[in-house]
Amino acid sequence: MDRRLLFTLAEDIINGYTPDIDEYKALAAIEEQDVFSLFAGADMIRDFHFGREIHLCCICNGKSGKCSEDCSFCSQSAFARTDVPVYPLMGKSELQQGGLWALNTPITRYSIVTSGKRLPKKEVASIAEALAELDGSKISTCASLGILDSLDFETLKKAGVSRYHHNLETAQSHFSQMCTTHTYQERIDTIMAAKEAGLSVCSGGVFGIKENDKQVLELALTLKDLDVDAVPLNFLVPIKGTKTENHNELSPLRCLKIISIFRYVLPKKDIFVCGGREYNLKELHPLIFYAGASGMMTGDYLTTSGRTLETDLALIEQLGFVSRAKF
Repeated sequence: MDRRLLFTLAEDIINGYTPDIDEYKALAAIEEQDVFSLFAGADMIRDFHFGREIHLCCICNGKSGKCSEDCSFCSQSAFARTDVPVYPLMGKSELQQGGLWALNTPITRYSIVTSGKRLPKKEVASIAEALAELDGSKISTCASLGILDSLDFETLKKAGVSRYHHNLETAQSHFSQMCTTHTYQERIDTIMAAKEAGLSVCSGGVFGIKENDKQVLELALTLKDLDVDAVPLNFLVPIKGTKTENHNELSPLRCLKIISIFRYVLPKKDIFVCGGREYNLKELHPLIFYAGASGMMTGDYLTTSGRTLETDLALIEQLGFVSRAKF
């Protein structure tokens, strides 16, 4: 698919056209060295729906380590042999600290993330209480607490939490290569339960875990079918002691291609780049917005360091973008 056809396809998407499966497959089949041919269309789609505004969010690792699940990439898994910090659920003031800091910054969303397949109801209630006390007029709150049920989501919603994060992580056809301790359907059911409770949903994946480009497209189409509201894209940082410690397959160009594929498939959704962006994109990092991203997670990630807010704000300004207004 040449640049002219890609640009025409992007114009059609903006005008409400949904590509057929063969057109999507043609996007996924574009070679890495030709990835820049995707940019004009991806950037046009992003600009049409989001203008020059860039969404910023940050997270708190509220409970770390000793996860019962065997996700291959995760340094917090009990199956991994890593030296990540291990601690129980933080107290209220610690859980609120990052949110209080974010109140007076351009960051629009603050999320508490915990390790484990699911958080006990008592701890869900503790997190809900902590988030309820943050000023909702200055920051939107999110949670990522594993595989929860409808009662848990009601607890979070009553506390003012507006969004639930739960990644599918990878395509269903690749999931068993990544995790064997729970099913893909459990993740989908969690997303559906959050939506039914009236929460918006943030769901994406991690790339660089031996998935192929067809599976990248498969994940994007699944998220499209689920009609999630925001899509975080993470790029693997291989951590010693995990099953993926020797996976170094991601190039900066492949990362940009993945972003663009998601923008063509999910034109109206926030697509933001999170873990591993610095490590994998290297000198091409500033191109994420032209590839179609509309936001990024700033600050540290769960168990790896990120960029400072000041550095990210400088990047946004230098590229001629602006931070998205909070409300």
